[in-house]
Amino acid sequence: HKDFCVDELNQNQLETERKERTKSDLIAKIEQLESKIDELSKAIETLKAEIAEMQVQLKRAGEDREKENKEFQQTVADQRETQKLLKAALSILGEFYGKQKAAELAQLKQEPAGPAPPPGFEEYKKSAASGGVMSQIEQIISDAKAMEAETIRSEEDAQKAYEDFVKETNRSIEAKSKDITDKSEVKASAEADLVETKESKEATMLELEQLSTYNAELHTSCDFVMKNFDLRQTARDEEVEALKQAKAILSGATFETFLQS
Repeated sequence: HKDFCVDELNQNQLETERKERTKSDLIAKIEQLESKIDELSKAIETLKAEIAEMQVQLKRAGEDREKENKEFQQTVADQRETQKLLKAALSILGEFYGKQKAAELAQLKQEPAGPAPPPGFEEYKKSAASGGVMSQIEQIISDAKAMEAETIRSEEDAQKAYEDFVKETNRSIEAKSKDITDKSEVKASAEADLVETKESKEATMLELEQLSTYNAELHTSCDFVMKNFDLRQTARDEEVEALKQAKAILSGATFETFLQS
């Protein structure tokens, strides 16, 4: 019975130590998994916030682009209308000054009532006046065309910048969305691992409780045996020794009796 008690107590101690190490490892793993899950959750929320902000920026950029394009359309329309009106005015003035010049030439062919002006004087004066007005109109038309061309170039540049921004932002949103998917998968795996690890910890705790209960039972059953074993063994050894001595005495007495007879 002593050997059984010794073996069982030793085995119980070894198994308890092993389970305690397992418990410590599981607690450490649970802490690591919980930290990992927390970090992943925060990273996912940050990515979602960044995507939401990018979508807001895309919406604002689209609204701004639409507004700029309307202004562009209006500016170009105004410039073209200005050019159209000025060209019409230039045509009318050209026709008017052409008729006036023809009338003046016809009048010059008649006899003058007074002293004739210096040759070409009146003609130069009239031509200078008409030429100045028409040159100004032509300059305004040229400026309007230049402004239209500049406005078109600016619109093309703005449209290209907007399209580049949209493409780059969408690429970034796509990359962040994929990152969210990847992190979510890792998080789900970690959460499943956490559930399993917690279950293992609970099972280990139960086993430790059972080992502790069995240890108490062993001590209840074996402590008296272990404590009194040496005393009983000593008493037994003394009994055996006494029997040997008695046997020896008896054997010696029998031999002496045989010699005396």
